[in-house]
Amino acid sequence: MSNIKLAVAIISIMSVTACASHHSDEKHQLKDVSDNILLDQRAALALNTKNKGFGPQSPRDIDSKEGKNTRTFNATVDYTEMNLCNIHFHKNAEHKGGEFTTFAGNGDGHGYGSGYKYSGQLNTKELTPVDGNICPSKHGGLSSGDTIEVHYVHSTAKVSPGPTLGACLSPSIQNPALRVETQVFVLVNDKSALDFNDLLKHGMKDGLSQALNIPSDTGKPIQYSGSTTGPSYNEKGSPFQVSWSVRPKVAKVNASSVGEWCKGNTFDEDHAHGVRNLVINPELLSNMR
Repeated sequence: MSNIKLAVAIISIMSVTACASHHSDEKHQLKDVSDNILLDQRAALALNTKNKGFGPQSPRDIDSKEGKNTRTFNATVDYTEMNLCNIHFHKNAEHKGGEFTTFAGNGDGHGYGSGYKYSGQLNTKELTPVDGNICPSKHGGLSSGDTIEVHYVHSTAKVSPGPTLGACLSPSIQNPALRVETQVFVLVNDKSALDFNDLLKHGMKDGLSQALNIPSDTGKPIQYSGSTTGPSYNEKGSPFQVSWSVRPKVAKVNASSVGEWCKGNTFDEDHAHGVRNLVINPELLSNMR
């Protein structure tokens, strides 16, 4: 075995063992995965960030406050004092906790088929397939019963809503403070459920670009210091510092309205993004108080 492979194997064992008490359910399911993609990626992440000075990472288990990362940065002001710059969503929840604790699986190693799902119950009508494709992509579309995690990204820079994280940066301010307001939804076949277009509606308010209808009845948001997410960071650290606000309760959204939003919006979003592996290495997590 090469030195690199040996190091990866050792770190893999250390990373999983360190968090076994908080992720025993996930570890149990890992025993049935022949290729161990998730374990390999977590080991690579630990190896590639070791002694590099990376700040705390995301996503995380919001029900666990433990973390040993000592890199600190000031939490941003409330999102109502910032500019909304981007909205996008992921298939399955990137974070774990609250009402989204059902492990979706390890996926394909590229962020699809992994993450966490709504842990509550849906009735037969809610799970009935809707007519038409919902946000189809090469990785497949969405269906009734699927969980999504929506990220309302905000910036202290003077910017306007637009596609990608680039919309949150400005030539005048290359290092703005970033905040992500997070809400997890479950898609249901129910026209009386929340309308996705209303939930993602945005406009000017008090001179700032704002998301106008972020749910306010889904529990007290869990606040923590972290980073940007997405599957491109499964094996490397994200250099961006982000203040997170994650609501613990899941809201039901009309599945058909999600499909309608994907057909055209300010952010050029037409499909659900993949998820970054849950970060469980204490050295890459902030300590939540």
